[in-house]
Amino acid sequence: MGEAYIVAATRTAGGRKGGRLSGIHPADLGGRVLDEIIDRTGCDPALVDDVVMGCVMQVGEQATNIARDAILASKLPESVPGTSVDRQCGSSQQALHFAAQAVMSGAMDIVIASGVESMSRVPMGLSVALPAQNGFGTPTSPNMAKRYPNIQFSQFMGAEMMASKYDLSKEELDEYGFRSQQRAIAATQGGKFKDEICAVEITTADGKTELHTIDEGIRFDVSLDGIKGVKLLREGGALTAATSSQICDGASAVMVVNEAGLKQLGLTPMARIHHMTVVGGDPVIMLEAPLPGTEKALKKAGMSIDDIDLYEVNEAFASVPAAWLKTIGADPDKINVNGGAIALGHPLGSSGTKLMTTLVHALKDRNKKWGLQTMCEGGGLANVTIVERL
Repeated sequence: MGEAYIVAATRTAGGRKGGRLSGIHPADLGGRVLDEIIDRTGCDPALVDDVVMGCVMQVGEQATNIARDAILASKLPESVPGTSVDRQCGSSQQALHFAAQAVMSGAMDIVIASGVESMSRVPMGLSVALPAQNGFGTPTSPNMAKRYPNIQFSQFMGAEMMASKYDLSKEELDEYGFRSQQRAIAATQGGKFKDEICAVEITTADGKTELHTIDEGIRFDVSLDGIKGVKLLREGGALTAATSSQICDGASAVMVVNEAGLKQLGLTPMARIHHMTVVGGDPVIMLEAPLPGTEKALKKAGMSIDDIDLYEVNEAFASVPAAWLKTIGADPDKINVNGGAIALGHPLGSSGTKLMTTLVHALKDRNKKWGLQTMCEGGGLANVTIVERL
C-alpha cells in the first residue's frame, strides 16, 4: 500500500452568521480555497485527479454537487471532476479519508479534499425542514421509528446527555469555553493562523473592498464571568451558547498526493497520513463516538495517547472534548491549542479539513511530530485521523 502525503492545507477565516462572508455564494467560497491550494503548490490545475468536498446542507445554493460547482467557480479546468460528501460534521474529514485512500491505492495521484458551508445562506436543518414543510416527508423511516420509538434525534440533547453521563458541571464547561476563546485570541494575536488562512475579498456594508483574514467569532473582550452569565440552552442543563460551537461560514482544502504525485509536483510534504478510522455508535447520545473511535484508532495504529503531541477534537459542544479528555486520559494542554469551534466557529462540512489545516500548521509551529484529529458527527459517527509531520 502506498503513502498519502499532505502537501498544502488552507482555510478561510470563519465568518459569523450574517457576517463578513455571508455575501459570498458557497460555490465561490469553495472555489476560493481550491484556487489557493493551486497557488500554494504551483500545481498545474489539470493534474488534479479529483476534488472531494464535504458539505452538510446540500440544498439550495449548496445543492447539485457543490464540489463540481466550486470547481466551475475556480481556476480548475472543466476536466477536473468533483464529488460531494455528507458525513454530517465530519464530511470534509471523510473527504480527506477518501482522498487519502484514492492516492494510497494508486488509483489517483493528486486529489484535493475540501469542505464548504455557508450557514448564513443555507441555514442548518434546511435540508430536512424545507421538504417536510412542503409535504415531502422526513429522514426518519417507519423501521427507524420502530427501532428508536419516541426518539427525536437531537445534537443538543446529545450534548446535554454527554455532560450528564460524564459528570461534567456547568462550571467545568464554562471554564473550557473560556479557555477556547483565550487560546484563539492568543493564536490570532501571535500570528499563529497567518500561514494557514486564505484571504477572501469581501465588500463591506459601506461598499468598501477588504480582505477577510481574522476569524469573526472570536470574543476578544471575553471574560469568565461573562461566560458564566450566559443563559442555559435548556433549563436544568449545563450548556450555553458560550460553550457551544458558533454558526459559521467557511471553506477549507487540503491537497493529498502519493509518491508519484510528489515527483510530478516536486514538492516537500507537510505531513503523512498515518492512520484513518471511522466508527458508528449510539445515534441518540449521538456525539460520543469520538471516544471509542480514538481508542480504536490508537490500538490499530499501535500507539498510545501519550505518543500524540497535539489533538484537534471538534468543539461542537464543550461536553464533547471535555468527556474525551476525561475518558482518553489525554493532556488538556495538547488539545485545540489554538482554540476550537467555540471561539472560531464550526462551518459544518468545512470543519474536517479546517481542523486538519490547523493541526498540521500547529505541529510545524511547535516542532512536534504526531497529531490526532477527531470529530463527533450526526447519527452517532466519528472519524479519527492520525498524521505525522514530516
